[in-house]
Amino acid sequence: MPWWGWIIAGVVLLAAELLAIEAQFYLVLLGVAALLTGLGVVAGLPGQPYAEWALFVVLALVLMFGVRRQLYGRLVGSPPPMYEAVVGEIATVSESIEPGAQGRARLRGTEWTARNVGRTSLIEGQRARIERVENLVVDLRAEEE
Repeated sequence: MPWWGWIIAGVVLLAAELLAIEAQFYLVLLGVAALLTGLGVVAGLPGQPYAEWALFVVLALVLMFGVRRQLYGRLVGSPPPMYEAVVGEIATVSESIEPGAQGRARLRGTEWTARNVGRTSLIEGQRARIERVENLVVDLRAEEE
């Protein structure tokens, strides 16, 4: 492919990702690989058509597996987990839970796995404040503690 073909392909891929398709940065990186391949052809690097394609594939794989996750994470970020909103709310203990032990608690009509992080036992029916959520396990402490 001539050098300008690689440049056009790169621009089309970049435009597709940025203007029309949400492909989680894959098309951007393919576009960058095509642009770099086109610049390499202008500089006289590959020589043969199969070498151009090999250069494109290597660049695309390096960018996708070496750069994409960090770059996409920095630019887009990740949304906060929805369950973080329950921190500070009051749950009702469904079964007695000793300090440091796990049991069940009811919150918003749903049963949750709960861990007693307080110094006193939680008894069935007692109200407890949610202090933290980790891997869908709520850390509870007695409301009056």
